[in-house]
Amino acid sequence: MKLKTGTKKTLKKKKKNKIILLSKWLILVLILFILVIVYVVREIPNPTKLASGEYSQSSQILDRKGNLLFEIYLDKRRTAVELKDVSENLKKATLAIEDVNFYKHNGFDLKGILRGLYRTVFKKRLQGGSTLTQQLVKNALLTQERTISRKIKEAILTVATEILYSKDKIFEMYFNQTPYGGTIWGAQSAAKGFFNKEVKDLTLAEAALIAGLPGSPTKYNPFSHPEAAKNRQELVLTRMNEVGFINKEEMEKAKAEKLNYYLNKQGILAPHFVFYVKEQLTEKYGLQKLNEGGLKITTSLDLDLQKISETIVASEVAKLKNSNVTNGAALITEPKSGQILAMVGSIDYFSNEIDGKYNVTTALRQPGSSIKPFNYAVGLELGKITTASIVDDNPTCFSQVNQKAYCPTNYGNTYYGLQTIRNSLASSLNIGAVKVLKINGLETFVASASAMGLTTLKDPSQYGLSLTLGGGEVYMTDMATAYGVFANMGVKQTLNPILKVVDKKGQTLEEFKEEPGERVLSRESSFLIQNILSDDGARSMVFGRGSLLNIKGHPEVAVKTGTTNDLRDNWTYGYTSDYVVGTWVGNNNNSKMRGVVSGISGAAPIWNKIMTEILRDKTVKKPVMPTNIIGTNVCNLTGGAIPEGGCDSHFEYFNKNFMPAKTSSRMSVLINKDTGKIVVDNEVAPNAEWQDHNIITDITGVKICLDCPLTGVDVGSTNIKTPTIVN
Repeated sequence: MKLKTGTKKTLKKKKKNKIILLSKWLILVLILFILVIVYVVREIPNPTKLASGEYSQSSQILDRKGNLLFEIYLDKRRTAVELKDVSENLKKATLAIEDVNFYKHNGFDLKGILRGLYRTVFKKRLQGGSTLTQQLVKNALLTQERTISRKIKEAILTVATEILYSKDKIFEMYFNQTPYGGTIWGAQSAAKGFFNKEVKDLTLAEAALIAGLPGSPTKYNPFSHPEAAKNRQELVLTRMNEVGFINKEEMEKAKAEKLNYYLNKQGILAPHFVFYVKEQLTEKYGLQKLNEGGLKITTSLDLDLQKISETIVASEVAKLKNSNVTNGAALITEPKSGQILAMVGSIDYFSNEIDGKYNVTTALRQPGSSIKPFNYAVGLELGKITTASIVDDNPTCFSQVNQKAYCPTNYGNTYYGLQTIRNSLASSLNIGAVKVLKINGLETFVASASAMGLTTLKDPSQYGLSLTLGGGEVYMTDMATAYGVFANMGVKQTLNPILKVVDKKGQTLEEFKEEPGERVLSRESSFLIQNILSDDGARSMVFGRGSLLNIKGHPEVAVKTGTTNDLRDNWTYGYTSDYVVGTWVGNNNNSKMRGVVSGISGAAPIWNKIMTEILRDKTVKKPVMPTNIIGTNVCNLTGGAIPEGGCDSHFEYFNKNFMPAKTSSRMSVLINKDTGKIVVDNEVAPNAEWQDHNIITDITGVKICLDCPLTGVDVGSTNIKTPTIVN
């Protein structure tokens, strides 16, 4: 069928209109694109500046009184080097880990571009896939902001750089204008800073370590993260082998080579604390702003207290040489604000012999018995126990589903019979602590401990009842936060090392303001824990009266020790309402100590001297008793209220919501006449009868007969009887 002439003209006109409309849209899009490019390019840096070197002001880290701890600068640590003077090992290592196709591409890696675009659009972050040219442009000409406009600028400057300079020149500029960590910029400064060598003299192992640093200078810094740095170095060596730069034998030899770092002792005070702060600032502001932004950072550190603590730690550890103790640490905080007043990460940051740069205060270690108070606090909080509740401190095994029964022991296999919760915690008896965790429940304890600040305790399925004896790793900084909860009468304040940050223009970027913390424990439970941990009489059964756990003239000081069962960590934590002091002795390599098995012979002397120094000339500040705390007498044997007939009693404090009831110790129980013992669940005892006896029931429900034959162990006895089974 033929179309009419008028219809043909109409169709042609519509087609023409569509073409015109499409052309207009294309022109509009093109104009918008040009405008975007013009807008982005108008402030683009001149790529010729790559060879000039314009450097900014240094940043300063100060203590709370304005004393300089460390100056972060670039100019004095950057030494230019020609490419011909760079070690071949470092050239190959850098190419292998950063840009193996550097001499083949024109500034871009297509796979890297696609990966970068994906992360920009969908994950809102730019990282990975950058070539050496792109890294040079980003480090030398642009900021670290993660935006699309910066990425466009980077692309334009990369093209310009590839046009203006030869590949060798770009490679040379990369080695001169790349950050290798902290104040160290450029390969020559890195070689001098880490190994005190010229860059041309680096061994393969040393070159591999340095080549791996630009990927994340803070994360892979061997001074603050030695394990991560070593892992990164081995990755570089593996990559060099994969691309054919070295053979397998060379790779294995380099991996086995010991790296001897050069540690310059000048120009830094409180180094563990400084790097702890620097890492936090880097995460917040970026490495470039910290290194070049002329920041003035006022920290919470008290340099005078820091120096005193460093001296005490070093002198006391020196006395423990025969006990195979090579290191010590201390952490002092102000609980009401969370401010860190002193941080001694080791006896000597600059010691290669003990790997002194290892910071014990931020390392994962097992806390031993120092974690027990948090377990007892949960029991008191829930009313599962009172300070007067009775615990049978005798050999006990705890049934476990599809596992062998767990049978903890007391230190020295010494058992103390019937004890109150007060004595059990103060004297650090293991049996009582495990029984308390048994009735609290692992899930409840892990959740509560995490809320109090122990961030590493997350999944209760990963732990057993040994958790209350220190079977889970924690940070010393977290323990300080958690003990701060007790000091604050139940309020948690997270640790904070920074008081103020001001930029080079005098503008305040951040300033510490004390804010109310989160209540994670009641005043009543906090008071009871403090009262127990400051009770010299309650701990005298194990530690003796007047031990180093007492601070002369300050009876308000609460304290708890902890030693891991394998003798690898020895702790003491103590506090007042104004200070929390934690101390540690041991070995960075986790080798066992000898002799330091008592809670008062390792970390305790360090703790005692530091706390004594802190409280010198300070007035006693006893905790205020909450209105819901009631003091009354209770029966010695039962821990219950005094019955009408009376009983031998002692004074004790209670939460009024969990007051003890009146109980009688006289009751009828089923006795196995063959053994003289109470018949337990599932026991087959054909020769049994009901008898009246004096019976005490401990917190787990286990009944102890006081006047039955063949029962009990003398207090302080090491004679082991058949363990009680707790299901």
